[in-house]
Amino acid sequence: MSLFSFFSLLNTLPIDKIPGWISFGSSAVAVLAVLIVVHEFGHFITARAVGVRVQKFSIGFGKKLFGRTYGDTEYMLCLIPLGGYVKFYGDDPDEPVENEQDSFLNQDVWKRLAIVVAGPLFNLILTVFIIMSAAIVGMPVLKTDTVGEKPVFIVAALNTLNQTDAPPIISHVKEGSPADVAGMQSKDKVITIDGAKIVTWADMVQIVKQAPGKQLEVVVERAGGTKATLQITPEAIEREMPDGKKISVGRLGVSHQSVSGEPVVESYSVPTAFLKGLEWTWDLTYLTVLSLKKLVSSEIPAKEIAGPVGIMQMAGHAADAGLVNLLMFIGIISVNLGILNLLPIPVLDGGHLVFFTLEALLGRPVPLKTQEVAQQVGIALLMTLMAFAFYNDIMRLVSG
Repeated sequence: MSLFSFFSLLNTLPIDKIPGWISFGSSAVAVLAVLIVVHEFGHFITARAVGVRVQKFSIGFGKKLFGRTYGDTEYMLCLIPLGGYVKFYGDDPDEPVENEQDSFLNQDVWKRLAIVVAGPLFNLILTVFIIMSAAIVGMPVLKTDTVGEKPVFIVAALNTLNQTDAPPIISHVKEGSPADVAGMQSKDKVITIDGAKIVTWADMVQIVKQAPGKQLEVVVERAGGTKATLQITPEAIEREMPDGKKISVGRLGVSHQSVSGEPVVESYSVPTAFLKGLEWTWDLTYLTVLSLKKLVSSEIPAKEIAGPVGIMQMAGHAADAGLVNLLMFIGIISVNLGILNLLPIPVLDGGHLVFFTLEALLGRPVPLKTQEVAQQVGIALLMTLMAFAFYNDIMRLVSG
């Protein structure tokens, strides 16, 4: 019923050039396995709930490596970990059916629609609880802001101020940002900007936000006590205000530290964490849809499409960064998996959704020949995209 799209990251995460990516394989496989199991379980449990017999529950494609039969269902682990599938009794029109009562195609169309939607829906539900878990454990202070149309997830960034009395100590400098280009370093403490004394992070935010595209003279104190003077031109970022008016604000591309010098982390109560999970899942869903739109319109370069190597890199990097980072990574991939499987491409859940919706509207199934041709086109399209994703991965590795 579904195919895991390795090109699903799009532009929601940066692809770093990480040497030794093969060592990250175990983290990537573990991440994919969890998401595939949850996705297919959504199809499985819904089918059982509406009375459809499930013949096979497979993680992976191709040659069967392991299998056990419990009740009416064979549970399998297959060689190619690019996705999974659930085989329903009577889902093939050419397959002889002895008992139509628990046959997939014999069910009311609304039941088949529910089964199809359940996989992606379970991925979104999983994301809610993943983000909730991260919020309970303690996650970096993050806020969803809006830059034009695109939500930006900011880790205590300059245009987000959650702790007005936090010291102006740099925790992280984003690669390629104005701060990075100017030579700002992690653990730098900002002393002055254009001669104005900086005491708190709020002081710095105020000046930087009001200086998009304007060169600033920034004096910092390094970890060893030495001082350095940097010339930094904040990046001009367009923000849409609640009244719809768009303004330009400055951003350096850095995150800050708490008073103790550690990155700002906040834990939440269970009810609040649950609301955080809902909020973030909605934001990630919006970002995924927006990324797809921008990819189609070429606002996002096609080279940003990531393949299995890209996912291995990021999964390993996230695992190395700790539990919370890994949870956040899984949440992002889970949303991508859910949304992309709803694309109206035959062989994906979205393709089945289109066929069954047309059946409900027309009062009759889409002709089998039409479905077969559409399936072949869908497979060809997915294989082309996956090949392109592999190509992107190879080019990243070759370029270092």
